[in-house]
Amino acid sequence: MPSADWYFDFVSPFSYLQCEQLPALERSLRVRYRPVLFAGLLKAHDTLGPAEIPAKRRFTYRFVVWRARQLGIPLKFPAGHPFNPLPLLRLAIAADCEPETVRRIFRFIWRDGRLGDLPIEWAELTAELGFPDAAERIASAEIKDALRRNTDEAIARGVFGVPTLLIGDELFWGADATAMAVDYVAAGCRYTDPEMARVASLPLGAERDSAKRRSPG
Repeated sequence: MPSADWYFDFVSPFSYLQCEQLPALERSLRVRYRPVLFAGLLKAHDTLGPAEIPAKRRFTYRFVVWRARQLGIPLKFPAGHPFNPLPLLRLAIAADCEPETVRRIFRFIWRDGRLGDLPIEWAELTAELGFPDAAERIASAEIKDALRRNTDEAIARGVFGVPTLLIGDELFWGADATAMAVDYVAAGCRYTDPEMARVASLPLGAERDSAKRRSPG
């Protein structure tokens, strides 16, 4: 059975939508759950997140609600977004990224509409998961370093957003790419359409100027 790395952040509603779809994919693919800090990916690629562009933020939230309804996945946004996902990401690592625990954390936020970075709700979540010493465990250098390594590894492998499934060297970004990943695995982890190969090496027709590319002075 082929394997994949699944990079996710609890701050991402799209990660939640894909997490709910992973069990079907896991019938033919061994998935390793890899929490990463989405903000770290954005910084590495000098990119704004959807919530940082007002019009995109409004559309994205509505699209998530619409898409969840289409998929039949229960969804309720927490009271505020974005929120600080660091404690939750470290909690997943402390739980050895066990899929059911990851799924329960996602559901606490995105199905029940809770905010895991608030003290009272954090206490409820960790009690539900059976982690009475969660605060101490996630404060350890070992856990913090593991999250940093995951994020650095994702960046090194070309991951630019969440959720991302990485099957070999092939990257499938976004919850809407789940079906594409399924087809790729069914085809023996290869693309059979020659157009896929052609567009992957398509030359640039024009390039946008940016402050990043301008020489100083």
